[in-house]
Amino acid sequence: MFEVQWPWIFLLLPLPWLVGKFFSKNSKLEGARLKAPFLSKHSLSQQPIADGKKSIYKSITAWLIWLCLLASASQPVWVGDPITLPAEGRDIMLAVDLSGSMEMDDMVINQQRVNRLDMTKYVLKDFIQRRLGDRLGLILFADTAYLQTPLTRDLNTVAQMLDESIIGLVGDKTAIGDAIGLAAKRFSQKENSNKILILLTDGQNTSGNLQPSEALQLAKSEGIKIYTIGVGADEMLVKGFFGYQKRNPSADLDESTLNQIAQETGGLYFRARDAQELSKIYAELDKLEPVSEEAIQLRPQTSLFYWPLTIAFILTVLLSITPMLLQFTSQLGGKFLTKSQGVK
Repeated sequence: MFEVQWPWIFLLLPLPWLVGKFFSKNSKLEGARLKAPFLSKHSLSQQPIADGKKSIYKSITAWLIWLCLLASASQPVWVGDPITLPAEGRDIMLAVDLSGSMEMDDMVINQQRVNRLDMTKYVLKDFIQRRLGDRLGLILFADTAYLQTPLTRDLNTVAQMLDESIIGLVGDKTAIGDAIGLAAKRFSQKENSNKILILLTDGQNTSGNLQPSEALQLAKSEGIKIYTIGVGADEMLVKGFFGYQKRNPSADLDESTLNQIAQETGGLYFRARDAQELSKIYAELDKLEPVSEEAIQLRPQTSLFYWPLTIAFILTVLLSITPMLLQFTSQLGGKFLTKSQGVK
């Protein structure tokens, strides 16, 4: 539907006529009239009938310009159909490991070998888009932990920030305790919330100010449910002096600590050897009880002020160039008649 936000602005419609009447009664302001051609020439009250159709057209055009300006200033908008935003959702913080070991290319996506971070991005991109109604945040950690994106419903921004992350951005080591501690700090500002942390790592805690056991106590005190994911294949072929040999690239993965963190907070531990195993977290998260909030209903508005403003501009241009066009046409016609008479 169409709405005008400031309808009172149309009370100014007779303003040019009132100002013109004031100027006509006050001879001392006669000079000022010459400085306001819009009022002195185009006001309906100042147009003598003898001026003919040309003056009437100019006057009508001037009033149309004024009406369009008022219509533009009144803030006209087109109000769309009501949209109900998701009123139930989860608060989910993603903590992604960017340590140097995440560069190991022991993962396979679409029959192509990729490193662990690329596989994590590939799976989490789809996971993020599935989280409609949830608030997501992003923590990146290596030597220490950094908040890349606070909790937000802007899923596209979270996905973009994850996609732009690179290995070595925050160091080469692994600060699991700092990542959990930072999540606990951010969740402490949320009261009525399903506090969920999804932590993805391929190693063990080798850096940071907090040990995982200390961070675990903070998470439990805040009521945070932690889902831990150990990323990395169980075996891969490595070319050596005596040919290819099997090797466990995930020997440094501290599964016992990750499993303990998940169990003591009511979460689960996942072992992501490939993209299919990592995607198992979808089904579990869909079972979580969402947070109840008051329903949010919005009606999108599209501003239409530029339409009357554009019409006013076009009419102003036409009003300005019409006398010049008439004069040019008259001169051209006069020259044509002169040449015609000369020929005769």
